[in-house]
Amino acid sequence: MTRSQLLASLLATAALAASTAHAAGNKEEGRLKTYTCHGCHGVPGYTNAYPNYHVPRIGGQSYEYLVAALTAYKTGERAHPTMQAQGESLSKQDIEDIAAYLAGLAQ
Repeated sequence: MTRSQLLASLLATAALAASTAHAAGNKEEGRLKTYTCHGCHGVPGYTNAYPNYHVPRIGGQSYEYLVAALTAYKTGERAHPTMQAQGESLSKQDIEDIAAYLAGLAQ
């Protein structure tokens, strides 16, 4: 492989990686869109008064898991009244942005 072919291959790979990163969501947009999430998920040890259950920490979860969970709440495949109400208002891009931001946080 010549140097020019190698360079062309590397540039194509970089372009593909950049387009894939964009498809995975925008972390900064996700940071702005998670303001309602922090009310429950951002408080260490938070539980609800009724019924009494643990609210999971979502920071640091995998991107794929977060996208799947939010999409399932949006479509009603996953049942939780509060999360379904949150999910219904999210677009596919919102879900990807939120997942990108949360996945980048330390647990």
